Amino acid sequence: MNPRRQKRLLVVSAIVLVLSGAIGMTLYALSQSIDLFYTPSEIFEGKDGNVPQVGQRLRIGGMVVPGSVKRNQESLAVSFDLVDIGPIVTVSYHGILPDLFREGQGIVATGILTESNHIEAHEVLAKHDEEYMPPELAEKMKGIKHIKPDAAAYGAKTSDN
Repeated sequence: MNPRRQKRLLVVSAIVLVLSGAIGMTLYALSQSIDLFYTPSEIFEGKDGNVPQVGQRLRIGGMVVPGSVKRNQESLAVSFDLVDIGPIVTVSYHGILPDLFREGQGIVATGILTESNHIEAHEVLAKHDEEYMPPELAEKMKGIKHIKPDAAAYGAKTSDN
């Protein structure tokens, strides 16, 4: 092989090796900080065989159960229940809730799982309109007749079932 071609091949190989290493390290670093999105049912059943562990950072999306919002009169602490089509998960949050936050509405909370059914949130996001639902939750609820959140929380069936 021509020495000039050999030198080019060596330079190109080194560049590809360095880029591959940089991309690999970046992907590894990102895998450590990705927040997985869970629904309340997936907190208990797991997602793709992975049940979240206590202390894990995660995002949860669901509907706020009507009548479950409890506010502390002396601080900004608030707790509420979330439901999708299964069990209920309690979310605690300390701060000002978004203006669009209401009972019976969909929200997404980011926080740490402190018990198997309790999340200590550090961020709460509310949906923007009546039709919005997180894509993962919409996929879970596809093909299931709508159950009002208050009825779902108590296991009751609604008239359109």
